[in-house]
Amino acid sequence: MRVLQAMAGADHGGAEKFFERLVIALHGAGLDQRVVIRKNARRAALLREAGIEPVELPFRGRLDWVTGPELKRQLRDYQPHVVMTWMNRATAKMPGTPPKDTNYVFTARLGGYYDLKYYRNCDHLVGNTEDIRDYFLREGWPAERAHYLPNFVAADRRPPAKRKDLNVPDRARLILTLGRLHENKAFDVLITAMADLPDAYLAIAGEGPEREALEAHAKSLGVRPRIRFLGWRDDTAELLAAADVFVCPSRHEPLGNVVIEAWGQERPVVACASQGPAALIRDGVNGLLVPVDDAKALAKAIQRVVGDDVLAGDLAQAGRQSYERDFTEAQVVKRYLDFFQKVAN
Repeated sequence: MRVLQAMAGADHGGAEKFFERLVIALHGAGLDQRVVIRKNARRAALLREAGIEPVELPFRGRLDWVTGPELKRQLRDYQPHVVMTWMNRATAKMPGTPPKDTNYVFTARLGGYYDLKYYRNCDHLVGNTEDIRDYFLREGWPAERAHYLPNFVAADRRPPAKRKDLNVPDRARLILTLGRLHENKAFDVLITAMADLPDAYLAIAGEGPEREALEAHAKSLGVRPRIRFLGWRDDTAELLAAADVFVCPSRHEPLGNVVIEAWGQERPVVACASQGPAALIRDGVNGLLVPVDDAKALAKAIQRVVGDDVLAGDLAQAGRQSYERDFTEAQVVKRYLDFFQKVAN
């Protein structure tokens, strides 16, 4: 079984991180892969360290005369049984029909509700939530060619990040959130909630175009001294281990990898009820859900968790059980391997 995977995503992002984890895990499971990525020194080094030699291509816009022909050459040379592209750009650059003397099944993996016009040449579509798969069906995609394959996250236990390194008092309640600083993530709502959590500190691990606006918002509310903008971090497990509660305040979140990451580290989760978190979380069992864009409700839910160690422990334990049931590396890798075998036959 030979599988060519192509990703043209950004340096950071949930789909990009999972792509890296998945291809490395599939390599460890013995799958024969050719991995094609948009030129990215960090990603290429990470894959090489794992024993994968990636093919790096420009994946630019309409004036990119390199990527298309080189993809055709890679397909003819490698002769994959299955091609899996990730999101719009990599899918659009793939030939509409297999080049001469090649014969493969064309699949695409989607982590959001993308316009399916970009995927009309695909044989199969994979959504990483059941709701995204159902979206394919609502858009008229044939049921036998629509699939659900979940993500997994690494759950290696790590010692907690030191509070002094985060400039957070040892005895303070620490709230953690993760993600790109974009309006969809609604970090402004969480910052607003901090006004009703006067004894807590907030650490935001991520970077993006909203940083200046978020800092200004925090200053206007008088909560900026209790907020730590950490930038992009590679020590997610350590940050989670240090936190008293993990919060996902997103307005729009198709999956919510961050929820699964928190579960894997056995942290209690509070989330706004956007698509992904609402599908994952059973309110009051493995997390708490509040309405989207409701800072008061969000603050109240956070206060319930940080003020009740028994509740926090119960939510964290149930979250870990959810992770172990559905989102471990071994389970998800097996499902991908079975999927590749099924569609190739």
